[in-house]
Amino acid sequence: MVWTQTSVSVKTAAATPNRWDLVALPLVVGLLALAAVGGHQMAAPLASLDAPAVSLDPWNLPDYALRSTLRMLAAMAASLLFTFTYATLAAKSRRAGMVLIPVLDVLQSVPVLGYISFTVVFFLSLFPGSVLGAECAAIFAIFTSQAWNMTFSVYQSLRSVPRDLDEAATSFRFSGWQRFWRLEAPFAMPGLVWNMMMSMSGGWFFVVASEAITVGDHTVTLPGIGSYLAEAIAQKNLGAVGWAVLAMLAVILLYDQLLFRPLVAWADKFRVEQTGAQEAPESWVLRLFQRTRVCRSLLAPVVALLGRVAWLRLTPLSALSDALPPALKRRVAGPPSPARDRWLDRVWYAVVAAAALALGWTMLRFIAASAGWGDVGTVLLLGAATLLRVVVLIAIASLVWVPLGVLIGLRPRLAEAVQPLAQFLAAFPANLLFPVAVVTILRFDLNPDVWLSPLMILGTQWYILFNVIAGTSAFPSDLKEAASSFRIRGWQWWRDVMLPGVFPYYLTGAVTAAGGSWNASIVAEAVRWGDAEVTAHGLGSYIAQATAAGDYPRIVLGIAVMSLFVTLLNRLLWRPLYGYAERYLRLA
Repeated sequence: MVWTQTSVSVKTAAATPNRWDLVALPLVVGLLALAAVGGHQMAAPLASLDAPAVSLDPWNLPDYALRSTLRMLAAMAASLLFTFTYATLAAKSRRAGMVLIPVLDVLQSVPVLGYISFTVVFFLSLFPGSVLGAECAAIFAIFTSQAWNMTFSVYQSLRSVPRDLDEAATSFRFSGWQRFWRLEAPFAMPGLVWNMMMSMSGGWFFVVASEAITVGDHTVTLPGIGSYLAEAIAQKNLGAVGWAVLAMLAVILLYDQLLFRPLVAWADKFRVEQTGAQEAPESWVLRLFQRTRVCRSLLAPVVALLGRVAWLRLTPLSALSDALPPALKRRVAGPPSPARDRWLDRVWYAVVAAAALALGWTMLRFIAASAGWGDVGTVLLLGAATLLRVVVLIAIASLVWVPLGVLIGLRPRLAEAVQPLAQFLAAFPANLLFPVAVVTILRFDLNPDVWLSPLMILGTQWYILFNVIAGTSAFPSDLKEAASSFRIRGWQWWRDVMLPGVFPYYLTGAVTAAGGSWNASIVAEAVRWGDAEVTAHGLGSYIAQATAAGDYPRIVLGIAVMSLFVTLLNRLLWRPLYGYAERYLRLA
């Protein structure tokens, strides 16, 4: 009886608000109210967009910022769902991985404008007469700029779980469900959080294209910072461009403090090491909610429910087969047969090849409607030019950001200071540099093929930096201390300790940076400022011009060739490096 009374009194005290609740509760209620207001605006009638959707009055920017942020957060939620489903299936199933990873290479190479070209009409017809259709098209476009690097990050983490942890999970007889939520998902969390930050910044980079959509005869403009910026550039209003940059910076600082900094501090507990970290990232928001009473009491049932779900022994079909008695198992499955496995592989390859041929034939018929072999040869040459730019830019970015990322990742306090700045620079739209690029190239008669190239890497180089910082932050402290004890310094430290440790993370950043550079070529190879336009020879400018003209066969041709180049680069370069990292650079 005494224990029961004490328990009740403790629960009562825990539910009594303290001074921290007085700060946390209004913060939560205010954010929910803003989300409700923005959600209500997204469900307005489509006729509301017939009037001028965007005004350059700076007082409208808070509302525009809210709309853009909600779109990006909705896309982030969809990206997380896609990431855990797609990456897990690709990492766990050998046959599925043979198909899903090449498909992912293609998906990340398809430009955002390519997705918009074929989805805006679909979403508008899905929600006729409502702004929600246009909102879904914008959210989907932002999703395509966020999901791929997150998926690659989780896939790489699932393929490189330390062997000793994997063996421990086997010893404890974890089911597949328990192994994922108690081992693999926590191991992938530090890298995923940093890639989520990069994805949000990548969304800003393409937010102009997603909110100001023009495809042939269809034009949809949604209120937001992206459409505000597009209108400011169209009117050559430098003052409005400055207000858009300030609004973007304010939003990035807010969600950095309220979302990503708490996530980085929370994910630090999932680092794989035998000794405690000397420094750990901190977050005032995370400390605030850890000290509250009412908020923690309200969240306690949810946390308990999630914990119980994670410990459920949900068993896949293969594990159920293993649980059968040996005699029955042999009767059901028969003896192991390499020949049978080879036969199943051949059948699987045949099915995949047949599907690919059918899809390829359909695409060729569509392209042949208005494009000939001369167009194919031209597009291949333009693709080779863009490929050369991508390779050179990734090499330069790697030489710059890998050492800087390691130095930042080794210092959590410095990482906290750099985090919002890096997010802002990664989110900085290339469109804002169009005036400088156009005026400089025309003024000094420069070669656009060379001097427009830096715009391609402007937003994508940060994939390398963010992933290297994530890899360095997740590097075990005991290994760093061992290197210090053995007096490993200088180039030997880089060669034998740190570079092998961050190499798998670097690969994820390099692959997504390369894919992002192909995407960025759409806006970087054909730039405009007012009536002046500068165009470089490349596949990006070809697709941009075909999109503006609504020439769907040539859009498909350009996207197909871009996908081909990206897939070949990944197959011939990045995938062998992934295999090397899995075999030789995996934590024991």
